Amino acid sequence: MNKVLDDRRRGAASGKATSLVVFLHGYGADGKDLLGLADPLAPHLPDTVFRAPDAPERCVGNPMGFQWFPIPWIDGSSEEEARSGMAAAVGDLNAYLDAVLAEEGISADRMILFGFSQGTMMALHVAPRRAEQVAGVVGFSGRLLEPEHLADEAVSRPPILLIHGDQDEVVPPESLPAAGNALSAAGFDVFAHVMKGTGHGIAPDGLSVALAFIREQLGQ
Repeated sequence: MNKVLDDRRRGAASGKATSLVVFLHGYGADGKDLLGLADPLAPHLPDTVFRAPDAPERCVGNPMGFQWFPIPWIDGSSEEEARSGMAAAVGDLNAYLDAVLAEEGISADRMILFGFSQGTMMALHVAPRRAEQVAGVVGFSGRLLEPEHLADEAVSRPPILLIHGDQDEVVPPESLPAAGNALSAAGFDVFAHVMKGTGHGIAPDGLSVALAFIREQLGQ
C-alpha cells in the first residue's frame, strides 16, 4: 500500500494551468523548502502549477524534515534498509505523480520533475521507468543510482538537465559526469551546467539555466 504524500501547491499565475513542475526535495528537508523556487520561476512560467510533496519518511538525521530513503553513511542504516526504503519511496512517488496529474488534468508530457540532492536521485530513477514520458527532468546536486540497470529498465527517455556546484561538499561534483555518461550511453539527451564556486545548493546561474530548459521543454 502506497503512502499518500502530503504536499504544497502553488497555482498557475495566469489562472489557466497547462503544465506542471513537481519539486522533489533533498534529505532532511521538506516540500516547502523547494516550493519557494516558484517565486522566481512563476513570472516566466505563467501557465504552470507548482507542486512540492514531502518525502514519505521522517528523516533519521533530521527529525524535523523528511527523507525519501535512509542513507547508510549518514544515519547508520543498513544497505538493505536503504534499498527497501528506496523501493517503497519509488512506489509512493509514482502513485503521487499519477494522482497529481489526474487532479490537475495535465498530461505527463507537460510535467517537469525538478529534484535537489536526494530528490534528484528519485527523479532520475523514477522518470525513465514511467511508461508515459515526462517533459523533462532537472536534477541539481544529485547522483544516478543503479546506473548499471538503466539501459535495461528505461521505458521512456525524457531530456535531462544535470546541474552541480563545483564546490559541493555533500555530493561530489564528479557525480554529474558519472550520471551524464551513463544516461547518454542509455540513449538520453543530457544537458549539463556546473555552478562555479557553489557548494551543495542552488545558485542563481543554475536556476537561470534550469528555467531556460523548463521553458524550452514546455514550449513556454
